[in-house]
Amino acid sequence: MQRYRSRISGPLLDRIDIQVEVPPVRYRELADHRAAEASAAIRARVDAARAAQLRRFHGRTVLCNAQMTAQDLKRFCRADAAADQLLEAAMTKLGLSARAYTRILKVARTIADLDGATDIGAAQVAEAIQYRSLDRAFH
Repeated sequence: MQRYRSRISGPLLDRIDIQVEVPPVRYRELADHRAAEASAAIRARVDAARAAQLRRFHGRTVLCNAQMTAQDLKRFCRADAAADQLLEAAMTKLGLSARAYTRILKVARTIADLDGATDIGAAQVAEAIQYRSLDRAFH
């Protein structure tokens, strides 16, 4: 598997916003009878996040966070101090590229939208970093 992954160039990996390894589901998780979040509730959160993005980019050709420019990142992806420290540590420790940095911020902005948050916090940045599994696999 590592040999196959090594055939994918770093610049190509940088262009993938969300990289997640999906392990097999354990029996206990399948047999768990606790109620999960209802699909209707998830849909409502997604609809609210999409509406926030449409308001954010109203009157522009940008329709969603993934399409943000560098100027948009500075304007709409304000991270609090703890989030900024976490992102700096991840960039240094994992040796992430500038492109990976922008992808993380865009994904963190989307996570914040799903949370109904105006600014990006450490929790959103941490989750976005977790979605860079292929970057972590090489370090």
